Formats: sequence, structure tokens, C-alpha cells
Amino acid sequence: MKIILCSACDVPKLAEMNKYLIEDEKSDNHMHLVELEHRMSEFLDREYNAYLFIEEEKVVGYALVKYLPDGYYLRQFFIDRDFRRRHLGTAAFNELLKELNAESIIIDCLPWNEAGLSFWKSLGFKEAAITMKLKKS
Repeated sequence: MKIILCSACDVPKLAEMNKYLIEDEKSDNHMHLVELEHRMSEFLDREYNAYLFIEEEKVVGYALVKYLPDGYYLRQFFIDRDFRRRHLGTAAFNELLKELNAESIIIDCLPWNEAGLSFWKSLGFKEAAITMKLKKS
């Protein structure tokens, strides 16, 4: 597994994978690809770094990370559907930890995303808070 720091030229690929991530986790984010590209550009221009995960010369996923004074915030983590169930998520996460030299990482996971919750728990993550939302129609 190889990890590469992204630049502006990677935004279209990152936005495409972000769209798949949104679909997979059944998020209520309804942004179109163009909107996701714009948002990803803003993330990279401001305080986030993105990393591509490469396995056998193929992009298999990405991570979007922000440095915090007490560790890192992993906003997005995605392994392409065609590469799942091969332990590449675990390998990619371990490479990310090495790249960041991180001792503390915070993530968010949607409560109905059972596969995501199971994955993160398998890596040793524990619930630290419950965020709740009221949405009036």
C-alpha cells in the first residue's frame, strides 16, 4: 500500500470518490459532483490534506484529514467498492497513521452505517460522544 499527498489536480477524483462515500454511508448530503469538487477544493485550500491510497498502481481510496492541536480529525475515509473485503481499508488506515505520525485521531460515523461502525471498532475506535440533530420539515 502506497500513500500519496493530493494536490489540486486530484480534486475531480477525490470528489468522485466522495460521491460514492456519501452514497455508501447513506448520508443526507445531496450535493452534485460539481458541488463536491468545489467543496473539496475549498477543503484543500484551507485546513485539510487529502491522501490517495494506491495498491498495485491503482487508486483504491482516499482520506481527508485536518490537523488539530490534540491530534487529527479524519473527515472522510473511503475504500473503493471493488477493493473492499481484502483488508485494504486496514492497510490504508495503518499507512495513514504512519504518514501522519498520529497518536490521536477523531472520526465521525453515521449511526446507521453498520459496516462503517464495525470497521472502525475493529481498528480499536471507541465512542467518545454522541452528536444529535433535530431537523424540522
